[in-house]
Amino acid sequence: MRKHLTGVIATATAAIVLAACGGTSTGEDSDVETREVKHAKGVAEVPVDPKRVVVLDTGELDDALALGVKPVGAVRVDVATDFLSYLGDQTEGIKEVGTISEPNLEKIAALDPDLILSSTVRHEAIYDQLSEIAPTVLAPDVGDTWKDNFLLYADALNKTDEAKKMLSEFEGDAAEVGKSVGEGKTLSIVRFLPGQIRLYSDKSFTGVILDDMGMTVPEKAVGEDTFLELSPEQVTTAQADHLYVSTYGPENDTDKAKVLGGPLWKRIPAVEAGQVDEINDDLLTGIGIQAAQQILAQFEKELG
Repeated sequence: MRKHLTGVIATATAAIVLAACGGTSTGEDSDVETREVKHAKGVAEVPVDPKRVVVLDTGELDDALALGVKPVGAVRVDVATDFLSYLGDQTEGIKEVGTISEPNLEKIAALDPDLILSSTVRHEAIYDQLSEIAPTVLAPDVGDTWKDNFLLYADALNKTDEAKKMLSEFEGDAAEVGKSVGEGKTLSIVRFLPGQIRLYSDKSFTGVILDDMGMTVPEKAVGEDTFLELSPEQVTTAQADHLYVSTYGPENDTDKAKVLGGPLWKRIPAVEAGQVDEINDDLLTGIGIQAAQQILAQFEKELG
């Protein structure tokens, strides 16, 4: 999902931070038992039982917590002042280490992590600097690869069996919900952002969930990389049996009110039929197993 921002931090700044903090990775400590984990940038020597994990994206935070590992540090999304709301009190005590687009290397190093989790989409540019702080495992992509990412992070945390069980249970639940909702039906997820309207495709986080349910996205969104960008005049492209709406950031910074109050919106079949609901945007941002579970639970409640 290459349409997301990649964090960029100047190499010179990183070098100063690492010099100040010592730059010694846990993986180099001969007293710590380690194991090899293959990831997008090669092979990392990670602790067998990581104790001080830092996560640099929302999916990594969601997945680690789901596996019973509370990170010592995590980033937040750029438009928020706290961690994602759907995680509730699970995030209590976790230190903020900047935003996804600008992780703070000094804060990360100060936490003395023994493992860092992220992806090349977000932080390939600073992988070397992160690896000097602690063993770093990167997934190759985000979004529709969320299941593979979950398994990779579980491998790094030495909790693969738990992750496989959770995914198997999720897929079984999704298939059952799909049967009750009506397999073969279409569902649109329209997300309003500042200066942009997105219709999510089958190659997205939510697209994978719909596929597990035997449902699909509108025809014109099929095959798009993560989402199809719409103008306010193109919103009828979102026609489907069911429609969900979300807002990233302040609603007043988006065209949401204008679009939902306009005549074209009312022509969408799902709108005419009253099959429109709001979805917590934090769930779309989460891209982890817990977010997927909560989205599925909402679909079961409102579509069944």
